[in-house]
Amino acid sequence: MTGQTSAMMALRDPDIRLMLRVRADDPHAFAELVEQYQHRLIAVMHHLVGNREEAEDLAQEVFLRVYRNRASYTPKAKFSTWLFKIANNLALNAHRDRRRRPVVPLEPADSQSSGHWPTQNLTENRDQPPTERIQQQELEQIIRVALDDLNERQRLAVVLNKFEDMGYQEIAEVMGLTPPAVKSLLSRAREKLRAALQPYIYMDAPPPAPPHHDSDHGENTP
Repeated sequence: MTGQTSAMMALRDPDIRLMLRVRADDPHAFAELVEQYQHRLIAVMHHLVGNREEAEDLAQEVFLRVYRNRASYTPKAKFSTWLFKIANNLALNAHRDRRRRPVVPLEPADSQSSGHWPTQNLTENRDQPPTERIQQQELEQIIRVALDDLNERQRLAVVLNKFEDMGYQEIAEVMGLTPPAVKSLLSRAREKLRAALQPYIYMDAPPPAPPHHDSDHGENTP
């Protein structure tokens, strides 16, 4: 039965097919998986730990765990769900270890240190005039700062939802939550992001006029 389930899932998910080849000790398959996921994984890790170098180290550790456990791999969810679940566990461990050690200031979220941040694909267009490109870079920075202001769980949920295109069920599997809990988590995160980004919504245009209220509306007649 397990073999039939694995075969059915592999038909739906090409990455599971790759991982099954990794399980069979195909080195080319593992190289393909690393090539396909390394930048996405580093970007997610960077959001979670706030440091590019640490994100790269953690991403490498994720792939090491995938390879070491290849012989016991049995697909029970999409490959990306399984991979990001490992990543989330490692990030949580990193946060716990950091709390036990003296606090070290993290690097600023500048454009050089965040070469693969997901926000880059929101507005990138090389054919645009320099002024518009500068505005886009400023917007990317604003979005990054707003994401950094979320707590760890909210940030992960938003990144997986918006940049990895995961639904409530997948995010729930990654984070060990129920789908309703993920929905609530994302709702609170969106409220915080909306409040943080509200001052920048009308940067290039005047805000809409407030609705007109008749001065006598609601007044009591003698």
